[in-house]
Amino acid sequence: MYTLCWSAKGGSGTTVVAAALALSSARSRPTVLVDLGDDLPAALGVSAPTGPGVGEWLAAPHAAPATLVELAVEVSPGLFLVPAGGLAAHGTIDDVQAERLAHACDRAALSTIVDAGPHGRHQVLHACAARSLIVVRPCYLGLRRAVQVPGLATAAVVVHEPGRSLGVDDVGRALGVPVLAEIAWDPGIARAVDAGLLAHRLPSALRSAAGRLDAHPGGRPAAAA
Repeated sequence: MYTLCWSAKGGSGTTVVAAALALSSARSRPTVLVDLGDDLPAALGVSAPTGPGVGEWLAAPHAAPATLVELAVEVSPGLFLVPAGGLAAHGTIDDVQAERLAHACDRAALSTIVDAGPHGRHQVLHACAARSLIVVRPCYLGLRRAVQVPGLATAAVVVHEPGRSLGVDDVGRALGVPVLAEIAWDPGIARAVDAGLLAHRLPSALRSAAGRLDAHPGGRPAAAA
């Protein structure tokens, strides 16, 4: 089973949350991070792997599920990245490809985290996940989009922004799922990403939130099953 990180609106912080969660997980067990948006190498501050990735695996329709994880490259101690590869150029995946991808991640022997990138609306990716974490800012427009795709998320991660009139309770009520972690808006996070330091030194706000997510037993609430 895997954890899916996604958002209903771009710029919500999904990739940074997925990276932080994977880094936290890798401290205690080998972890695979699957990149569907092609932003994780830049966010982690590592060189983009040059070998095949998700796109190439999907292009080989008879490839065994286990071979997806075999494409992973170690990017920090205990953390292995399956790059987007040709998926970035292809742009979209169809429902059949999404189902293959979901089952491959579901069968992975290692702890697996998927950054859904722009592909988070494929229902099968959510159905096969142990947790479907929507990353959202307390923004009316972001929440408006999120409530238009009900039943996908099992929990939320809220990235606070100064000056917003909406709060965590508003987000939870609007989405109908528990908020598992809150991340205070911190310019230090943007600086860490820009400087390529995320894989080496997680800002405290991210480290605390990722630790809470990693420690949470997860599971799909009965109301969202």
